[in-house]
Amino acid sequence: MSSRARWAEAKLRYTFLDPTLLEQALTHRSASKNNNERLEYLGDSFLNFAIARRLYALRPEDTEGDLSRARAALVKEQTLASMGQALSIDGEIVLGGGELRNGGAHRGAVLADAVEALIGAVLLDGGTVAAEALIDWLFAEQIAALPDAATLKDAKTRLQEWLQGKGLHLPVYAIESVHGRDHEQTFVVSCAVTEKHAYTTGQGPSRRRAEQEAAAAMLAVLTSERDG
Repeated sequence: MSSRARWAEAKLRYTFLDPTLLEQALTHRSASKNNNERLEYLGDSFLNFAIARRLYALRPEDTEGDLSRARAALVKEQTLASMGQALSIDGEIVLGGGELRNGGAHRGAVLADAVEALIGAVLLDGGTVAAEALIDWLFAEQIAALPDAATLKDAKTRLQEWLQGKGLHLPVYAIESVHGRDHEQTFVVSCAVTEKHAYTTGQGPSRRRAEQEAAAAMLAVLTSERDG
């Protein structure tokens, strides 16, 4: 048995019938044409289905939007990259020389793609039952710790719902300024609720992020005003 096969047994709790699938799942595109991109595509698709199915069963009161937000909170690069680190994929991934020198084994995107590729490999090797068992094991803690639907809503959505609940008009967002070079800009965005004579600002690396910051600040202002 190869060292990677032993690693898969220890870390994934799965024994591959076809070890070449494991090797492919752990091969980055910088190292070979026979890399993990296709397996990553397959694993990503199946992972989204499997998580959606579990959330549907576990959260019977959630709406479609609630379920979509819950799935997005679970299936994202940051979560998958953390799993990749916990699985020690950085010590098993095969990279090309340039990617290896640039620290590719520790990059979030590389680790996240490898996790999805491994799910795809298990799906092809052992079928849906094996792949779902792997996903259940990998995501058990994240699913258990997932906040409720209201908490998962972003600040703009929560602000909009708060205002609508009070019979107030929607907020108005405007770009106040943009600083920095093209590839590292900082946006400053304002949020105004005229009926409350309230005005806040937020900033971030994109207009969307800045709007979310401004909306979060507005929520804090309006809810503290209510509490007061």
